[in-house]
Amino acid sequence: MAAPTDPATGRYCGRFAPSPTGPLHLGSLLAAVASFLQARTRGGAWRLRIEDLDPPRAVAGAADAILRTLEAFGLHWDGEVRYQSGRGDAYAQAVERLRRTGHVYPCACSRREIADSARAGIEGAVYPGTCRAGVAAGRTARALRVRTDTAAITVVDGIQGPVTLDLAREVGDFVVRRADGPYAYQLAVVVDDAEDGVTEVVRGADLLYSTHRQIHLQRLLDLPSPRYRHIPVLTDRDGRKLSKSGGDAAVDPRNPVPTLWRALDLLGQSPPPELHRAPVGELWGWAREHWRIDAVPRVRSLLLTG
Repeated sequence: MAAPTDPATGRYCGRFAPSPTGPLHLGSLLAAVASFLQARTRGGAWRLRIEDLDPPRAVAGAADAILRTLEAFGLHWDGEVRYQSGRGDAYAQAVERLRRTGHVYPCACSRREIADSARAGIEGAVYPGTCRAGVAAGRTARALRVRTDTAAITVVDGIQGPVTLDLAREVGDFVVRRADGPYAYQLAVVVDDAEDGVTEVVRGADLLYSTHRQIHLQRLLDLPSPRYRHIPVLTDRDGRKLSKSGGDAAVDPRNPVPTLWRALDLLGQSPPPELHRAPVGELWGWAREHWRIDAVPRVRSLLLTG
């Protein structure tokens, strides 16, 4: 299948978008390596975005540490780093457009109220539509939700295959601006991907079901949809996904080659054993020459051992 390109530029564009909740661990590095190689082997751009929408979750110094680690591993991005915390005006414009077209409405429900009255969906409680017809008298709107419809959305993922989700049934109307003020991840990523001209998103399979919400917003905002490829996430023996906020061990930027070799191996690329001690530039040279996205395991998770 031909690589997706931006109709305006004719160029492939990928991106990596970590949140600054801690240092990069091996699972994050896996997504960075896969998206980087997918872009570079297609002569495309690779952009870096720091998803710092949620200040209480951000760890002081984490964003700078992530940038230093990427550079140490030879993962050099194009253009300036985009920080979502400075993008409020762009997100406000998108919300206003949704408001003008009647696709969003205020919601006064608390998380506890939703949990008490909702049924379980694909990723937690399904919003029951309590405020769809208007906020009840005496209540104060807390958030903004986007309306979903009954049409199922199918994502033809480049690794996981076709995945269909009925948003109304499995998610419900979802938040685009939170009760405490920040814009929601689903909205921000859609606006930023469009502005950056991203043509393909390569990321972890833990975000697979976010894709349907993002496509829904892209359609409502008349924005292009990138192609999506979701690589398997790394889990421990208890089935828990590795995470920065969970305190999983950070990769060591002082000795990148063994970890980079392991990442390529986990991605199904089978790097030669002799490259385990090669200079980082030599390992990247081999990786660029031999990168095959179709060799990435077609599973949603991989058990990390050792």
